[in-house]
Amino acid sequence: MPHRKFALILPAIFVVGACTNTGANYQPVIDGPVSPNYSADLAQCQQLAASQASVDGSTAGNAAIGAAGAAATTAIIQDSSDNLGRAAAAGALIGAGADVIAKNQNKEVIVRNCMRGRGYNVVG
Repeated sequence: MPHRKFALILPAIFVVGACTNTGANYQPVIDGPVSPNYSADLAQCQQLAASQASVDGSTAGNAAIGAAGAAATTAIIQDSSDNLGRAAAAGALIGAGADVIAKNQNKEVIVRNCMRGRGYNVVG
């Protein structure tokens, strides 16, 4: 059983580690000259993106949809209620995780658009 828990925690650690240049921490690729105010501009744009919620009502709604879908699928496929709780928990995590990932990507868009608005030629 301890190995099973480790197998679930390890992917979460990798996901968190992969988030260093994402969301509000995103540093866009700039083509062309960079002004002397680049660092301040980037910090302000990142702060603007960070002010957006990562978890809100839609996250809870997506978690509920994921839980219901996974539980229903498990009940249909297995024709048993033995694993409904586990399936619902996994579905809730997947639903909430997908919502948080979408919000994280939206924060990157905010940083890019903010930097473009400040006159930078953002290419990525």
